[in-house]
Amino acid sequence: MITLGVLGAGQLGRMLALAGIPLGMRFRFYDPLADPPASAVGEHTRASWDDHAALLAWADSVDVITYESETVPLTVVRGLMDRRPVRPGSDALRIGGDRLLEKEFLSGLGIPVAPFASVENLDELASALKRLGTPSILKTRGGGYDGRGQVSIADPANSAAAWDALGAVPATLERRVEFQRELAIVAVRGLNRRIITYPLTETRHESGILVSAVAPAPRMSEALQHSAASIAAHVLEALDHIGVLAIECFEVDGHLVVNEFAPRVHNSGHWTIEGAVTSQFENHVRAIAGLPLGSTDCLGHCGLVNLLGEIPALSQVLALPWAHLHVYGKASRPGRKVGHVTVLANDPHMLSERMQHVINLTRSNADSIQGSLS
Repeated sequence: MITLGVLGAGQLGRMLALAGIPLGMRFRFYDPLADPPASAVGEHTRASWDDHAALLAWADSVDVITYESETVPLTVVRGLMDRRPVRPGSDALRIGGDRLLEKEFLSGLGIPVAPFASVENLDELASALKRLGTPSILKTRGGGYDGRGQVSIADPANSAAAWDALGAVPATLERRVEFQRELAIVAVRGLNRRIITYPLTETRHESGILVSAVAPAPRMSEALQHSAASIAAHVLEALDHIGVLAIECFEVDGHLVVNEFAPRVHNSGHWTIEGAVTSQFENHVRAIAGLPLGSTDCLGHCGLVNLLGEIPALSQVLALPWAHLHVYGKASRPGRKVGHVTVLANDPHMLSERMQHVINLTRSNADSIQGSLS
């Protein structure tokens, strides 16, 4: 029986274990937090990231190590790579956790990205705004997610306020992309270097937080899917990445512009638990364990609705035969992802109606999140 070690024990680690346990795997998590979501499905070592002895003892109890978040310190991953196989490796974490390195890496591969500039101080911000223009977005280089760590700049006169709002830390300035829609591609690379991809997913964000997703993406051409798969393969091979990688893109006049990538399982792929032959979580544990990868084919049409802030009345969702509820075991907090619902349907129109019904049930107290779905 293989034992997988996961650095971090949030909901992604929880879902990795739920996918791997039926395959005969055991899971051990390392996380400084008390009672994190994944502690319900595996052994949890609670110790700080700088507790060298605890980290080595934990590593010696597992066969393969992975991580579920870019917030895991890079020094921890590097320090364990000589102890046990760490998949994916440190390069994916180093680049994926730094917005500037990420943009430089992608553009160096010839992958389209928004115009960007490094910003270290107010003078550099003023210079970058002159070159890139407005509207632009100022983003911290690290630590930002779900809309955090970024400020929009519509007028150069607001640059000082934006700089202060981010805490006057090293940042990147990106020209805002005028896009038709947001898309995401989830891909997997196995230990044998085989690469497979899931269908493109259309995603919807509000205030930087993913609120819903539809797969396969409506109005998806073979050319667009091929372009996304080619970009994903290019990134996976350049990083020598083993496991799942997710790439968030903008569709601009029928072409893809990459926003960012995540070197891990990703919220935009949660629909795969019920909506694909093999989920992203199962394929990730298969990949890092050296097992054959499973099919990424869709089972009809599938949607995702994130539960933000609080869990709705369970009976209302559980009464829907085509909906599947996932509760993460996290305390309620405004804007926090505390669960999700996947929705299955035979055709896009039916999926749209069912997703709107779920949104009405789960977001009745969030007037800002509404509207039609593709």
